Amino acid sequence: MTIALEIQVEELRAELRNADPAERREIAADLELAQAELAAAIAEQDGTIDADPPF
Repeated sequence: MTIALEIQVEELRAELRNADPAERREIAADLELAQAELAAAIAEQDGTIDADPPF
């Protein structure tokens, strides 16, 4: 799962570099979300966080 997220982050970074001003805000938001998902997936794999609900 993390490989797909890493690829998505890199693709969004490339899009952001080449985006026109009208698209930059949307791509930046997508990039931020993908980076957060990647950080959560890595933390879950490392055992830093527990993905199970607290109940």
